[in-house]
Formats: sequence, C-alpha cells, structure tokens
Amino acid sequence: MILTSNLGFPRIGQHRELKTLLESYWKKEISAAKLNESTAALREKHWRQQKNAGISHIPSNDFSLYDHVLDCAFMAGVIPERYQQENLLDTYFAMARGHQKVTAMEMTKWFDTNYHYIVPELNAKTQFKLTSLKIITEFCEAKALGIMTRPVLLGPVSFLLLSKLRDNSNRWSLLPSLLEVYKEVLLKLENAGAEWVQIDEPFLVCDIDNFAKEAFKKTYSELSKTSSLKLLLATYFGSIKGNLEFIASLPINGLHVDLVRTPNQLDAIQTKLPKDMWISLGVIDGRNIWVTHLEKTLATLQDIIKSRGDKIMLAPSCSLLHVPVDLNLEKNLDKELLGWLSFANQKLDELSLLANALNGKKDTPAFEKNSAAVKLRSTSEKIHNKAVSQAISAVIPKMLKREKPFKERAIAQKSKFKLPLLPTTTIGSYPQTKEVREARAKFKKGEISVAQYEKFLEEKTLEVMHWQDEMGIDVPVHGEFERNDMVEYFGEQLDGFAFTEYGWVQSYGSRCVKPPIIYGDVSRPKAMTVRWSAYAQKQTTKPVKGMLTGPVTILQWSFVRDDQPRSLTCQQIALAIREEVSDLEKAGIRIIQIDEPALREGLPLKKSEWQEYLNWAVNAFLLSSCCVSNETQIHTHMCYSDFNDIIEQIAALDADVISIETSRSAMELLDVFAEFKYPNDIGPGIYDIHSPRVPTQVEIEALLEKALNVLSPSQLWVNPDCGLKTRSWEEVKPALMSMIAAAHSIRKKLESNINVVMA
Repeated sequence: MILTSNLGFPRIGQHRELKTLLESYWKKEISAAKLNESTAALREKHWRQQKNAGISHIPSNDFSLYDHVLDCAFMAGVIPERYQQENLLDTYFAMARGHQKVTAMEMTKWFDTNYHYIVPELNAKTQFKLTSLKIITEFCEAKALGIMTRPVLLGPVSFLLLSKLRDNSNRWSLLPSLLEVYKEVLLKLENAGAEWVQIDEPFLVCDIDNFAKEAFKKTYSELSKTSSLKLLLATYFGSIKGNLEFIASLPINGLHVDLVRTPNQLDAIQTKLPKDMWISLGVIDGRNIWVTHLEKTLATLQDIIKSRGDKIMLAPSCSLLHVPVDLNLEKNLDKELLGWLSFANQKLDELSLLANALNGKKDTPAFEKNSAAVKLRSTSEKIHNKAVSQAISAVIPKMLKREKPFKERAIAQKSKFKLPLLPTTTIGSYPQTKEVREARAKFKKGEISVAQYEKFLEEKTLEVMHWQDEMGIDVPVHGEFERNDMVEYFGEQLDGFAFTEYGWVQSYGSRCVKPPIIYGDVSRPKAMTVRWSAYAQKQTTKPVKGMLTGPVTILQWSFVRDDQPRSLTCQQIALAIREEVSDLEKAGIRIIQIDEPALREGLPLKKSEWQEYLNWAVNAFLLSSCCVSNETQIHTHMCYSDFNDIIEQIAALDADVISIETSRSAMELLDVFAEFKYPNDIGPGIYDIHSPRVPTQVEIEALLEKALNVLSPSQLWVNPDCGLKTRSWEEVKPALMSMIAAAHSIRKKLESNINVVMA
C-alpha cells in the first residue's frame, strides 16, 4: 500500500486569516485568548482539508504564529534576556519584532527561498531547557479532533547550523545539552500517542564538513534510542548524493528526498538505502505552482515501487508553505493558464491520484485531463514571442559594461549632484496607508476613473516630495504610492506575466506576498515608472531617485516557468529593465536604483553550482544597468543576506552605490566590505524598518560611527535598511528625523575635522 504524506501546509489561510489575527493582536484589538482560539480553528480547517484529500501522514506543528525556527528556539528556551516580557506570547513576539527598548532579532532567508526566518542567538553559556510544549499541544489538539498527525520538528543539527554564535564559540559543544531537550520532546510525543515524528534536516542537501557529519551521527544514534517513535528524516531543496553514504547508516526509519529539484538522485537512493527503510518521495513541486505531469511521474516511480513495495510514501518535494492555498478561489485567471496551475490543495489531490493509481485504483479521466493540460501548455502560442528571441540574440558583451570605471564616474557624479558628505536617502517606498490601499482597491473595482486615481496619486506624491524637502533629505524618492508590490507592480506591466487574486504566500510573520506567475517570454510593451519619477522630479530641485526592481529579484520572487532555463528568463527580464533605465535617464532621472535583494537568495545550496548561477545573475544586472552615461548614478539595494561568499560578485555588479541591511547585525555585515576594500559607495541600513520601534538619534549616530570605523566618509550614504511601505507615518516621520539629525551631526564633526587638518 503506497501512502501519501505532506511535509507542511501553508499557515496563513486562504484569505490571509493569520495575518489579520496577528496584526489585530499587535494593535491590541483582540486578546491573546481570541488569537489562540482563532488560530486553533485555522489549524483544524487545514488538518481536515488534508484528511479529506486522502493524505495518510498529516503534519502538525508546521503551523507557527511567526516562524518555525523561532518556534524551535522558543521550545528549547533560547530566549535572550533582553526580550523577556510579562508573558511568553509577548516575549515570543518581542524576539520577532522587537519593541521600543530593543531591536528585533536578526532575520535572514530560509535557504534559497523568499521565506525569512529569525536567527537564534547562541553562545558558549547557552543552557537549553524545554520551555514550550507547542509541538505536543498541537498533536493532542489534532488527536482530539480524531486526526492522527505526524509532528514536525526542525532537526537539532540544522537548528545549530542556522543559529548565530555570538561569541564565536564551538556550536557542536552545545549539541549534548540541546539533545536532552529533543529527547524530552520525543518522550512526551510518544506518551501522547504519536507514532511517527518528522525531523527536518535541510542542511543534508548542502556541503557539510566532517564535524557536522559526526553531529548527525551522534544525534540520530541518541534520538533513535530515546523512544519507540518512528523517525522520518526530511531533506529538501536539493540532492543528498554527497551525503548519502553516511545518511544510509543513520538509525532512522524513513527518509524524505526532493525528487523535483534533483530527480537524478533516485537511482543512487534506491541502491544505497537499506531495504527496510521507508522512503518518502518528493514528487510534487512544493516550491512552484505548475501542474504535475501525472503520467510521466507515474512512469518514473514504477521501478522503485517494485523494489521497495510497501515502504513508499508519496509527498511534495518540501513543505507547501511556499505555495498559495487554493486555486479554486481564482475566478479571473485565463482559463487556459488555469489548467496549467496547481496550488496547495490541488497538489494534495495530485498526490492522492498518484497513490491511488499505484495502488490499482487509477482515475483515468483525471489522468487524461491532466495530460491534455500539460500538452496544451507545451504548444500554446501564449508562451513564445519571436521578437524576444531576436532581442536576446542581439545581446553583445559591450552591453554588459559601463563606459568608464567607477573612479571616473564618481568624479562626474559628484560634480553633477554636489551632494554633501553622508548624503541621506531612503530605499524607495513610503507608507502604504489605509487611504492609499482603499484608493487602489476602488480603482481596481472600477469605482473611480483612471483620471481620479492618478489625481489622487499625484496629490500623495506631491505631499511626500514637499515633506522630504522640508526634512532635508538629500536624494528624495517619489514614494511608490502607485505600487502594490515591488515585483507585482512590474510584472503587471510586462508581457509574459499573470496574476492571481488569492495567490498569497508567507514571507515572514504577518508579511505575505502574491508572487506573479511568469508563464511566457517576457517583454516591456511601454514605460512602467517614468511617469511618476518624472512628475516627482518636477517638484524639487534635488535629484530624485528612480526606483526599479532588478531582474534577478523579479525572477526569484515570482513563480517561474519551468520549461526553459531560469537564466534565459532572467535575461529576458533584464532587457525589459534596461529599456526602462534608458527611458528614465532620457526623462531627466539621473539617479536610478535597481533593487536586487534576492541576488544572494538565488545562490545554489551546493558550492559546485555557484559559479554558473553567479555568472548569469551578475550579467543580468549588468545588462539591465549598463546603458547610461557616466554622470547617471546607478544604485542597488540588498537586504538580509550574508555577503561574505559573494563579495567579488557584488563588486562585479559595478553599482555606483549599494545599500544593504546592517541594523539588526549592528553593522557586522560591513566587515566583509571593509576587508575586501570594496571600492564603490555604500549605504548601510541604519535602522530596522521591519520592527515598529523608532530609533533615537543617539543610536543612529553610534551606528554611523561604527560604519566610519571601516568605511571612508566619502563612501558612506545614510538610509534605512529597506523600504518603508509596511510602516506607519507615526513611526516613519520620527525615525527619519532621527536619521537626518544623526547624519547632520556626524557630518558637522567630519567637516570640522577636515577644517582642522587643512588649517
């Protein structure tokens, strides 16, 4: 009997119910009791959906109020003292979001996805202690509903590898203490009636050293002896081939492998794994939204089914956290395109169809419908555009290089813009208030005309331009009031993109995004941003910064077609952005920011694959930006990334100014730029916009002083660490006032020192 299994279900709800609940709680509009009651109802709904879809192994503890890595830290008592509140719930949220007296914990990308996790803080003195029983509580919650679940737990080795050692101590020295917490959890789950537990160890698809391998051996040797629970070790996002030998020797009952990302690992897995070990085959794409080719997948499974018999589970490649909930909500998508798509609920149905077919109960009409959709997609005229192919063929190396090197460009730009030391700017967006969102909604519903909507946007842009002039921001931005999302806005104006109404996925906490769908060749029918940047420039004598999203980020933050190399799709997007950059320059916008926060995120998990990716990713940025004069200043922005491994490629982007997130790390991320002797200008984010707290001038001055310890004053720009769209004006105005005052204060000190030296 072939079983079906799910590794995790989207937490947010099909209508973003979790987002609404969290933000209501943070605003003190609902109580903790109401939050708990409502999230329990959401979990119940998700469990029942999976049960009704015929899933044999339904996960529990995959739900989180903010982030599953934070949940694991909380479970093990890894709670920095500065976040302690009167109750555990508020302590939990303080760690994720900070509060007025303390900044939030660091946040970074979950492997190569656009999901962000909270980075646990450890040191040599960390003492682990079972603090949260959430995993047991939620298992019992489902059991009381008559639903037996398989609890999900982030593995101890991956937890330690994801954590930050504040004192650079040996992380593996902490493993014995951490394992005691895991043992206690397993015993409690066994006593509660659990049969299986899923332990996620995604680092097993990465390059790991011998210390990590020994940690895995020690961990599973001890955990396997702790209880009679069956252990399913879950890997995803890549191949385990490099680590297969020692994985095969681990005392585990089952192993999950991702056969979507790396189908070619199946033969090795079949050969090397013990015959009595269960294998969970990730055959449904948990990261993308294309329908599974059922007949083709069925054919690939025949050999392993014959050799393994009843020790097989069929599953998504990874947690369905990364895809929207239900395709059936979409009423306005093109009907042809609709047939090519599959969201979380539909992926569960695909699993059941495959398992039933392998168990002798094939639904022939469903398979025939699926085959027809797959064939139609491969031949559809919607996908290919001859003009795009011709434009790609015309790309030559000269198009990937600025006319002059940075040193010469910098002289021309300083002469043109005459900016002061430590010029101030923002990353692009200003608060998307309720008024702005309501106006956009009315426009989309046809309740107001194009003229009315554009008049409203002009008023908002005018207000923010005047306000920035009053505040003394040196390089203002137009505020992006016309934009819904930094990727969706561009995708809506590019050919080859489609958009959903309810295709939301979680980025972090209550932050949800609705990724566009790239289904065909990408091109730009008309200018996308020129109208608003040019309007803003007319309102001020200062240089307005034009704002664009870069090709790699548009690619990474979309659901990308899987019928051609991602590199080719990225190159198509880069050509479209290049056209926009040229038009902005012609319209008088001489400072242009091309955001690439996803550049590091797209890095493959195995180093052997890095160079190929970095080559085409850097070239895509260069193709989009190297079409302007020396006087035009190109900025880029990156956030929540570890730059150590790719600093050479960041330099190769040759942006005149790069702005990066450094506030949560207290400027630590600048060290690599200093060690590399990064030649171009840098704007280290000096306050965390993902937290509601307002920084003081003193705090910002301290961070600027730290930055000046490693950077030249002539290199340094002053800006927040990201766009301000999600914050309120009540937070933004005082924060920017502190930022500008701090910049002016440090600027005066620097100018005074220069005068003293000259005297």
